[in-house]
Amino acid sequence: MRGADGIPSPALAPAGANVEGEPDESGPSRRCIVTGQVRPKAELLRFVLSPEGEVVPDVEERLPGRGLWLSARRDVVNTAVAKRAFAKAARRAVTVPADLADRVEALLARRCLDAVGLARRAGQAVSGFEKVRAEVKGRRVGVLVEARDAAEGGRNKIRGLAPDVPVVDLFDAAELGPVFGRDAVVHVAVAPGRLASRLSADAALLAGLRRGAAVRDEEGGGGGALPSVQG
Repeated sequence: MRGADGIPSPALAPAGANVEGEPDESGPSRRCIVTGQVRPKAELLRFVLSPEGEVVPDVEERLPGRGLWLSARRDVVNTAVAKRAFAKAARRAVTVPADLADRVEALLARRCLDAVGLARRAGQAVSGFEKVRAEVKGRRVGVLVEARDAAEGGRNKIRGLAPDVPVVDLFDAAELGPVFGRDAVVHVAVAPGRLASRLSADAALLAGLRRGAAVRDEEGGGGGALPSVQG
């Protein structure tokens, strides 16, 4: 059921929830405080309250305190701010930055680029058309990163060689360039492994916050690493 603002209204407590309708805090799922939907933690954004009562994004899920969870969508974050969802869920007065969605987007973008940087330093990421093509042909790619503002022809050639490899298409060439010590980078291949998995998961969250990016359907299920995460 949806409310007047088009956001689904909280449903009855799902199986496995406690008597207050919250998923078990030790379990793998959490409930979005705006939509009421229960999803795996990896598909949601975590927020906590600072000692001063300010809502703080916790994209690494390491900060202490009770988590307040939201679906990874810009409209859901904005609704939480406008409808005072954090205060209602916490049952106390809170301070919420008006630009909260922008802050979350910036943190997720930084985390994605950091993962690419870590992969490069570990010898698990290469850039440039020829190097990336060689890695794709050798089936040594866990995630492709393609600059969203690059010529479509070159990107399509790389994608055509690896149609089943997840593609992150959320960054401009100028954003990717500094990771490799250049002004601009168009093609990046990240080898399979922990960093590729982290990048794919974080990019799936970022896609819901970046303006103009494709967003997965809120009620259609799915999640995890998407076949492509594109702008």
